[in-house]
Amino acid sequence: MTDEVRALLGLWGGNVAAVQRELAERAALQSPQGGVPSLTTLRRAIRRDPIAGERAGLAGGEREARRHDVFLARPRGWRNQVWEADHVQAPVLVEVEGTAGRPWVTWFVDCATNTVMGVAVTPGYPSRESVLAALRASVLRQEPFGPQGGLPEKVRVDRGKDFLSKTVAAAFGALVVEVEDLPAYTPHLKGTVEGLNRAVESMFLASLPGYVRQPRPGRRPGRPKDEGLLDFEDFTSRLLGWVEWWNTCHLPQPLQGKSPLQAWEADPTPVREVSPEELWTFTLEDDGRVRVVSTRGVRFRRRDYVGPWMTGLAGTGVRVRFMPHHDHRIEVFDATTGRYLGAATVADEASPEQITAVRSARAARSRRLRKDLSAAQRERYATVTRPGKPERLGAVSAVEAGAELAEADRADLSRLALPDLIPPAAAPPGWRTPPSLAARTRRAAEDGGPAAQPGGREQEQGGGLR
Repeated sequence: MTDEVRALLGLWGGNVAAVQRELAERAALQSPQGGVPSLTTLRRAIRRDPIAGERAGLAGGEREARRHDVFLARPRGWRNQVWEADHVQAPVLVEVEGTAGRPWVTWFVDCATNTVMGVAVTPGYPSRESVLAALRASVLRQEPFGPQGGLPEKVRVDRGKDFLSKTVAAAFGALVVEVEDLPAYTPHLKGTVEGLNRAVESMFLASLPGYVRQPRPGRRPGRPKDEGLLDFEDFTSRLLGWVEWWNTCHLPQPLQGKSPLQAWEADPTPVREVSPEELWTFTLEDDGRVRVVSTRGVRFRRRDYVGPWMTGLAGTGVRVRFMPHHDHRIEVFDATTGRYLGAATVADEASPEQITAVRSARAARSRRLRKDLSAAQRERYATVTRPGKPERLGAVSAVEAGAELAEADRADLSRLALPDLIPPAAAPPGWRTPPSLAARTRRAAEDGGPAAQPGGREQEQGGGLR
């Protein structure tokens, strides 16, 4: 196994026959009488010299090579010493407002006891909001989150932008929690949460309707049209029920006959807790500005937010903290003392029916735009059987091309038109025109229009102003 053979084996993805042909072609170019090992000899050398992991890596890359590695197990430590966090997309189709989609699950798990500390479910793609919601559910020990909880000493995360956002980093810093950012594509470094991701699919999600990896009969398997899907509320309820079963009834082998929650409660390590008010403050995002309470409330992102506690506080400087993507509510704090004043909601919030209609209109407009853009960018080319330049299909006559270009020019000119370029004509002499309007009008005498003649079109028509 020379370096040349190793490079060719990686180039051809582990195809030994292709490597042997490449060697034969190179040998024929260098020396017609040059010897080349046979396919059997080459296979024997490849099976003998590289180890199994190296052969798998040359054929399938580093991920396949990692399957043959041996990993050391970390010591379990004590409760709340280290948590691991991750996002996982559930392989289950769930109905969300009439549309089938796959929700995302964000959770924190304790590495010492395998206890799921907190869960947050998002109908669409997760964000820093999902991380903050799951963090609050993990830290609080009140119903319905407890009895597990408290603050960890360290949290392991991958290089996800949601876990490394400024808001999440500020929350961990305020709670004095160390964040260990693992290298990319190293799932073996957070094996506890990765094992939970695999376990939830095989032990729970595979039995739900809408499971996308369910084996189907037929050559072209697909989801049956009459298959009933769970709605988002039902899916969330069942998932939280499974998490409770995992914490209280499941008996993992490393815990020696104890459930994760029993192992967590049996650990005598003190729990570092935080009050719900402080936790709510630390896990909100600050816009960084000082605002003033006016008679219309607090102005934030071009909206007015009001609350019953604002009575008598007009003119007070405040700071706004908010949950990302939750535009319907903000939390207001005193800008001088930092004291929490109360929550405020949108003053003229639209009804759910209006919001649904607006979203439907936006979706229809987006579909029309995508259709128009795809039609404009679609190019068809002729099929070739010999090497040559690509031939574009779709004949257009010179008349059609000229008409389309003229239409484009007219559209461009209409966008450049200035409605105030030509001032309006002056009013008739008998009218009382405001000075501001009279200064911006042109004299009717210069225009030669009928307004300059007292007996204009109205007298010609036999009418007149009386």
